[in-house]
Amino acid sequence: MSAFPATRLRRLRRTPGLRGLVRETRLHLDDFVMPLFVAPEPLVNDALPALGRHSLEGVVGEVDDLVRLGVGAVILFGIPEEKDEDATGAWDDDGIVQRALRELRPRFPELVLLTDVCLCEYTSHGHCGVVRDGEVANDESLELLVRTAVSHVEAGADVVAPSDMMDGRVGAIREALPETPILAYSAKYASAFYGPFREAADSAPAFGDRRGYQMDPANVREALRECELDLAEGADAVMVKPALPYLDVIRAARDRFDAPVGAYNVSGEYAMVKAAAAAGHLDERAAALESLAAIKRAGADLVISYWTKELAAWL
Repeated sequence: MSAFPATRLRRLRRTPGLRGLVRETRLHLDDFVMPLFVAPEPLVNDALPALGRHSLEGVVGEVDDLVRLGVGAVILFGIPEEKDEDATGAWDDDGIVQRALRELRPRFPELVLLTDVCLCEYTSHGHCGVVRDGEVANDESLELLVRTAVSHVEAGADVVAPSDMMDGRVGAIREALPETPILAYSAKYASAFYGPFREAADSAPAFGDRRGYQMDPANVREALRECELDLAEGADAVMVKPALPYLDVIRAARDRFDAPVGAYNVSGEYAMVKAAAAAGHLDERAAALESLAAIKRAGADLVISYWTKELAAWL
């Protein structure tokens, strides 16, 4: 390549049209998934609108709005009326997610319905598996996660997304559901960026923390091992969570594996931009679009983001 002055990279930056012609990373609504919280009673969140709770009637209206805007996929999280130590509400045929799926499936046949498969919203202690003698019991939890995934598919889910980080859960779910796509939360870190989600889902641990099963934020090679194991057990796609503090992990997974790579643009990332914009420190739309482009640029094929509804209007 010849050097300056023959080479002037600014030439293709002069106008919006020129910049658009050579843009390397583009945001397309088909790549985004909107998270929705379903509960017996609605709960408005004025500061973080996407983290409010929807009743069964309300979620139908919200999905109708999303579909009209062009959103093609949602992921459901449930907040049950009652919780217990063994998360029985997670696989109850009359559970909140199962009822929501049965409401949504016939009304929106083209919509991709994903479900989060975990026990934390349904356990009285808030951990992602059953607790025995003060410890999360990995192998005993697998059966309950499988029952939950099966109940979601029977109610109308297209994709199940196990997020519990129990060893072996992808293989156990694959054995029970040989034809169902599995989006595995493969590299889910024990992150400080989950706070608003835990409030919305009412899923904060009652004791201890989740560092014994979620990943250490300092590790990337371990994340690739997690992805590799989940793919070997039958996952169709892997996911990194959170997204923005772990762009290097997304890139590493993209470079290593041919399978689709997802990223979860989590509640804390959304809340930081919302708060900064509310304080007048930055422009929310510009910051959100830049953040989402960074996640895609790092290599994510699909992105779960609380900005999905707003993105539909922006695009």
